[in-house]
Amino acid sequence: MRNRGFAIGWGALASMALAAGGVACAQSKPQDTEVWTPVPPVVTPGTAPGAAPSDAIVLFDGKDLSEWVSVRDKSPAGWQVEDGVMTVEKSRGNIKTRRAFGDYQLHLEWRIPEGITGSGQYRGNSGLFLASTGTGDRGYEIQILDSYQNETYVNGQAGAVYKQHPPLANAARPPGEWQTYDIVWHAPRFSEDGSLAAPARVTVIHNGVLVQDDVAFTGETVFIGKPEYKAAHDRLPIKLQAHGDPSAPISFRNIWVRELPPRS
Repeated sequence: MRNRGFAIGWGALASMALAAGGVACAQSKPQDTEVWTPVPPVVTPGTAPGAAPSDAIVLFDGKDLSEWVSVRDKSPAGWQVEDGVMTVEKSRGNIKTRRAFGDYQLHLEWRIPEGITGSGQYRGNSGLFLASTGTGDRGYEIQILDSYQNETYVNGQAGAVYKQHPPLANAARPPGEWQTYDIVWHAPRFSEDGSLAAPARVTVIHNGVLVQDDVAFTGETVFIGKPEYKAAHDRLPIKLQAHGDPSAPISFRNIWVRELPPRS
């Protein structure tokens, strides 16, 4: 009799729970979980893969370098432009955008010259600095390098957050073929006293392959030693590196950026 009563007790509890659930469902409507505002802005996608969408700022359209200046002295950028392609002029140094940016989505295409020589870091080396904190090679860098059958340290190959995070995969194409970076960048946040409130974060897709998955920068890029956040800053330019290695210079085309609202 005790076992039977125990079973009856549990059955009653289960019936009560089902009844309560039924009442809750009866009191809820599909509309209770629908969100209607704010309405997302309409953005018209590009007409071809890699083409700029309607709200993008085109940083290089193959015609001129009007959106870029020399990092050394802010004079007009002195890299070569020919047949819709921008090629590094190493003697003229790094270049950066005239505009400064916070959070953004970036599309950039780059090409290692066919027949390139050298090995390791001396083979098509350049760098994409997502935010340039000063002259030279200061800032937050995604490595550009010929990583097709070219051995080097893994946190220095193409797609690496240089000297911080190796890529999740080696997605490099052979020299002579165009390659793509599609990047989402969230700039670091600083408190009023200048201390770091939130680190910079980046997602990188190399030739359609995810190679950095919302990883945090541990600081600005450095060649020797440990990275650190050296000083608080706001919006900054994007920078392309004219690396001093002796190999043939690389080329760029079709560069555009979409500014993103800050994360809440």
